[in-house]
Amino acid sequence: MIAFASTVGVLQQLPDSGGAPQPLTRFETGEASQRWPEFLPSGKTVLFASENSPLNFTNAQVAVQSVGTGERRNLIQGGTQPHYAPSGYLVYGVRGTLMAMPFNPERLAVTGVAVPVLEGVMQSAATGAAQYSFSATGSLVYILGGLQSARSRLVWVSRNGADQPLAAPAHVYVNPRLSPDGRRIAVGITEPESQTWLYDLSRETLTRFTFEGSTSIAPIWSPDGKRIAFQSNKEGPPNIFWQMADGSGGLEPLTSGEYTHVPISWSRDGQLLAFFEINPTTGYDIWVLRLSDRKAQPFLRTPFNESVPRFSPDGRWLAYISDESGRYEIYVQPYPGPGGKWQISTEGGTEPAWNPNGRELFYRSGDKMMAVDITTQPGFAAGKPRMLFERPYAPTPGTNSNYDVSPDGQRFLMLKPVEQEQAAPTQINVVLDWFEELKQKVPTGKK
Repeated sequence: MIAFASTVGVLQQLPDSGGAPQPLTRFETGEASQRWPEFLPSGKTVLFASENSPLNFTNAQVAVQSVGTGERRNLIQGGTQPHYAPSGYLVYGVRGTLMAMPFNPERLAVTGVAVPVLEGVMQSAATGAAQYSFSATGSLVYILGGLQSARSRLVWVSRNGADQPLAAPAHVYVNPRLSPDGRRIAVGITEPESQTWLYDLSRETLTRFTFEGSTSIAPIWSPDGKRIAFQSNKEGPPNIFWQMADGSGGLEPLTSGEYTHVPISWSRDGQLLAFFEINPTTGYDIWVLRLSDRKAQPFLRTPFNESVPRFSPDGRWLAYISDESGRYEIYVQPYPGPGGKWQISTEGGTEPAWNPNGRELFYRSGDKMMAVDITTQPGFAAGKPRMLFERPYAPTPGTNSNYDVSPDGQRFLMLKPVEQEQAAPTQINVVLDWFEELKQKVPTGKK
């Protein structure tokens, strides 16, 4: 059996003979991504890391789950990329430091305290990837570099791919959104908390907008520009709140559920809010909230993952992504229905966004920015996807968009990764007989 992960969703399993992947695990309340699976020696349990955001893995949780019963045990808060050492230790990364603790794989129990055993290991804050591994005989390999944050700059990109940087300083930005008048930007910064900030394009000032909870990101402007809705864990599971854009007043909840809710788009009249919910049973589902009575209704709730619901400018269509084909593609359905669906992308796609004129739909396919002509009268029709440009801008988070479209539909607000200030690593370090070092550094604390 092969266990594997994707950017979002639960772990999947696949027999070595091939076939269709099947879910291996389930989400717990608040989780959004599970990664770094490793079967323990029995083959009956899997070790992995999970997070409540697919964008920041610095506070991930290390857990173990039975393949047969589905019983789960959470072991460590704040660790990532776990590996089991056959000499009896659980090893994992914490912000660039390798930690180790005695672990009994039969009882799935920690039998001692965690001890730092190696500092300065390269680790990605965004993905949780820690650059180390070891063999069954005790040889360790690792790359130095410490915790790496994917800093980027806000840039304008023309339809032919020419970019123009904004004056805003480099940060770990996510999900930039332009105000309806095009004068301000709401954007998440994940350093180390995840909060929403506002950038004024004319004044060239960056100011913090949210202050409550450890995660208040994924902002979207109301159509009149007076309010900003966002996801926040201020009161527990990440739900949707909104606040006046000038900072006055407090946070007002729009949803209150036990599962994670992330706002994506408003209808043009500001009466409907499309969002996605992360459900432990059905994964990523699309819902629509009515502002008039604060009632939410599911729009797409299937065994597959559907996300990034984008209302068309006329409010009659919803573009979204779904992995029902085995990879993410872009689809459009009439709203509120009934009606069929149209697949827009042909070779994979994420991050759909409408041209404000309603006659074009943009999306990303890897590093490519794609455009598709759309007509809705007398019926819906989509043209052939064409590439506008191909550049390595900040990669898609899968469940949301890392760019926005200018009001005139002629420019894209994107995130351009900053060159690492330190030199790229040039060597892989090898330590022989590392298990002997573990025994000396980490008390066994056998029970």
